[in-house]
Amino acid sequence: MAPKGDKYGLHRVIEPKGVLTQAAWRIDNDLSVVYDNEILCDVDVLNVDSASFTQIEEAAGGDPAKIAATILETVATRGKQHNPVTGSGGMFIGRVARVGEALVGKIDLKPGDRIASLVSLSLTPLKLQRIKKVHVDRDQVEVEGQAILFESAIWAKLPDDLSDKVALAALDVAGAAAQTAKLVKPGDTVFILGAGGKSGMLVAYEAKKRAGITGRVIGTGHSEASTRRIRELGFCDAVIKVNATSPVETRKAFEEVSGGQLADVTINCVNIENTEMTSILCTKDTGVVYFFSMATSFTKAALGAEGIGSDVTMLIGNGYTRGHAAITLQLLRESPVLRRVFEELFA
Repeated sequence: MAPKGDKYGLHRVIEPKGVLTQAAWRIDNDLSVVYDNEILCDVDVLNVDSASFTQIEEAAGGDPAKIAATILETVATRGKQHNPVTGSGGMFIGRVARVGEALVGKIDLKPGDRIASLVSLSLTPLKLQRIKKVHVDRDQVEVEGQAILFESAIWAKLPDDLSDKVALAALDVAGAAAQTAKLVKPGDTVFILGAGGKSGMLVAYEAKKRAGITGRVIGTGHSEASTRRIRELGFCDAVIKVNATSPVETRKAFEEVSGGQLADVTINCVNIENTEMTSILCTKDTGVVYFFSMATSFTKAALGAEGIGSDVTMLIGNGYTRGHAAITLQLLRESPVLRRVFEELFA
């Protein structure tokens, strides 16, 4: 009989004791023992979150072999893919190998089901035998390994009408568009930093749908390629190519295309540090800034807003909101152009 496990996975915490698995430095990834409330999965692909992959890639000089070695070392040391620099993880796709006896009949999963994890790799027990291929262009790593999902974990069965890798790319940022649907109202001026990235494209589509014909969506790109992609998608009413770490320059460019208006809602989807003040400075006092970026510093955002006397409401990008997986996959079905770009980039 399998040993009883804690709902949140506390039985897997090695150090320090008394914290949850995400906060733990090291967790138990010995998967020879599966607890009664755990789901054991055979893992095929890791989708490393954008901020984490960018940091790993830069440290490795873009060398796929060094990127693979870094990930293997992190998992071996910490029992999970929890980047010690960015503090973030990612998610995986795989196949259910075993459902703990305490969960049988309580959840709609059985061995053989193809799923995507919707909880961070920074809290997921992971054991890797090897890394088969690193896809630098899409932050994905093909692996041979296993992982554990806890009783409290969220997951999604992979759809039949989308490729696994496209679904994984979208589900990795599922919270972004679903939260945008809550925040943007008809007539709003919406500013999206990083509108050409994975989360930014989904956010731009949803923002335009919610803001409507009386609203205005403005997006930024950091490179010629991303700026061109934003324009070709057609979800943004205006596109500016700026350095998002330069708040004064960005605000000037933003006001030039917005007619002097500041944003009602700003959504930060970039994967680099020091963009907090750009988001705040371009948002009106009564507005909302939504930081959907693992590179966000709470200290810089809070003290920066205080320093310029800004009364914006700032929200942390919770990767989960009710129904976020279904909402996000539906966006790819609704928009042929969005689906085509995701297939070109991530399939």
